[in-house]
Amino acid sequence: MRSKHLLRRPSQNAAEPRAGWPTSGVLAWATQVIGWRTRSRKPPKVELHNPWPFPRDMPVPTTPPLLTDEVTLARYPFLPQASDWIRTMAVRHSIDLNELLEGTWMEQARQRARIRLIDSVQSKEGVQVVGGDIHTEEGRLIEAFSFYYARLVMCASEDERLIARWAQAEAARAEQLLIQDTSNLPAVARTYITEVEQTSIAPSVRSTPSGMGMHQLRQRPSDEWRVGLADFIEICPKITGHRWRLPNVDIERGWVKLHGERQYASSAKLARLLRERIKAAIQAETLEKMAEVTTDLAVRLAEPVGMVRNLMANKTSEAIALVGAEESDWPPCMQKTIADLAGGVNVNHFGRLFLASMSATLALPQESCVGFFRGAPDFSESTTTYQVAHVYQHEYTPAGCGKLKVNHNCPVLPGDNRTCDQPWMDHPLKYIRATQRWKRLTERPSSNESTETEKPPKSDD
Repeated sequence: MRSKHLLRRPSQNAAEPRAGWPTSGVLAWATQVIGWRTRSRKPPKVELHNPWPFPRDMPVPTTPPLLTDEVTLARYPFLPQASDWIRTMAVRHSIDLNELLEGTWMEQARQRARIRLIDSVQSKEGVQVVGGDIHTEEGRLIEAFSFYYARLVMCASEDERLIARWAQAEAARAEQLLIQDTSNLPAVARTYITEVEQTSIAPSVRSTPSGMGMHQLRQRPSDEWRVGLADFIEICPKITGHRWRLPNVDIERGWVKLHGERQYASSAKLARLLRERIKAAIQAETLEKMAEVTTDLAVRLAEPVGMVRNLMANKTSEAIALVGAEESDWPPCMQKTIADLAGGVNVNHFGRLFLASMSATLALPQESCVGFFRGAPDFSESTTTYQVAHVYQHEYTPAGCGKLKVNHNCPVLPGDNRTCDQPWMDHPLKYIRATQRWKRLTERPSSNESTETEKPPKSDD
């Protein structure tokens, strides 16, 4: 039964078809936009199964496992098995291109798509896992079509950097879901990995509490898995960390065993491998469809494209400012930690993690960050290099002033530092920005004065 709000036919006063897109027929549009498989601008024939959206040099299964559960397909709309279902839903509910881009019926899907795009730029954890209620048909439509609307925006942006970031965010979301979704993990794994087997089944565990972070999710008991050596070799160069290097894994007869660790369960390792394949698939398919965007479609998507570009520009400008920070701009807590380590002081764990996360945020080379720790009494080259790489990979956020004080890593007392005494100063990164802002303000008059003094005298001619 159709919902009173979403599951109804579009108004008879729908917008006129636009040139360049097959909006006259819903099936033709659904085939081209959802199952976009041809570089021709003519509507392609409907295919039962779409060719794989992966790079040609990627070893993937030739035939995907059957997936018919609509909840699963809505949760993972990037799956190749989902395209036929979404095409069917578009035809059933008369969702054409005009409706997706401008119709009131699909407004909720566009709102959800904007959230997906904003998360891809601003969130380090990727797109939010929590979406609509996909256990209703209305919720499934919103979730699925929000992904396709977001992909249209990325195609219209024609920005490979934005596309890569969005694909990374969607893949990170999928990783979080798959760690918890043990019932669908095997099917998704066999969609993206040629050789994958479940070697043992873990005892049943309690349902996952809401609000758990990735670090906690990876520690939950899980089944044991193994993957083919060819898949492992192809995927792992994209992942940092010692556990993903061939000398550190258990290889037996062409299989790599994903042993469960106290900090990293076997299913979580499999989900991490899948994240790379999912990212590559989403990115490759979006780049392929980018060639199909017409001028008219780009104009109609100018507003959401501009929103994402502005967000990315702001993010980039902040990063550039922080990366350009001189050593004199560094906050006292960071300078004191570096000085203590150089002097052989055994800095506590919190202080070490803070220094590594600050170095990563400031884009200091990992080798430089490792060098900060060489004077520590318990310094180990291999251990420190691994731990620093882990912090850089996962983009840890540096601790704020409150936590630094609680853990005895703030060396400043009231009255010692004018900037630190400001009531709004609650984070070391704010200290850097404030210092840079003060430098710009104080240097501007002097530069103007020098310009005036150096100006050549006017000629009498």
